[in-house]
Amino acid sequence: MADLEKNLSVWGSWDWSQEGEEWSASWGGTTALWYGTLLPRIGRFVPTGTILEIAPGYGRWTQYLQGLCERLVVVDLTEGCIDHCRKRFADLGHVEYHVNDGRSLEMIEDGSIDFVFSFDSLVHVELDILDAYLAQLGAKLRPGGAGFIHHSNAGSYRLLNSAARRVPAKLRRRFVDRGLVTDIFAWRAESVTTREVADACARAGLTLFAQEAINWEHGPFTIDALSTFGRAEGPVGRRPVTVRNARFRAEAQRYARLYGADAGVRDASANRRVEAG
Repeated sequence: MADLEKNLSVWGSWDWSQEGEEWSASWGGTTALWYGTLLPRIGRFVPTGTILEIAPGYGRWTQYLQGLCERLVVVDLTEGCIDHCRKRFADLGHVEYHVNDGRSLEMIEDGSIDFVFSFDSLVHVELDILDAYLAQLGAKLRPGGAGFIHHSNAGSYRLLNSAARRVPAKLRRRFVDRGLVTDIFAWRAESVTTREVADACARAGLTLFAQEAINWEHGPFTIDALSTFGRAEGPVGRRPVTVRNARFRAEAQRYARLYGADAGVRDASANRRVEAG
């Protein structure tokens, strides 16, 4: 897995001509992904006062988050991403922008954040980075504040990852596409597991509410995870909810067919062909 320098190099030179929309294709577009998959998972926490978005890229989620808060703070490792967001949302006076070093939130005042959000970004960082962010969020969140982050769970498959690397290079992609081995090409952090993130939350004084281990693209392997946590007020009487969702990508395909940008187009064409026949 890449270190911070590699991440900066990759995303600093990335072809952002689609503004990250290419990563929403499986859902039929970013709108379907947001309203069908993400908003239902964070709906209990928004709208709210101040939201922090970590690693916004070109503003794929910023465009929705800005309407759910009084103040939105976006922080990214890549200066080009922050510059683009600044221009894209120039007419919004309640959004502020910061370039960081990929792990620091020192520009955020303690006790000022009601909700922190990150999706499709922190899956690419190792445990030391997640640990650093969570440790700081223990102070940055207000009492009662919460967070939702998308991170890797690839560390749960260390033996299978090693086996995947032994598959001949010319066969690896075929094996991955058929769901026979873990996707070692998905650039997930192999030091990260749901357990490690739970422990990091505990070290930070954060209460873990729920963890959903999810599959990504191919096969049943839940190499990603969604963790929801908070700075709870007073004692917490229940254990976190933990779920293994190996049909997360099936959810994406369903939303693409029902609610995607071209939903029904192919089906309608097929119906016309049947009627014409």
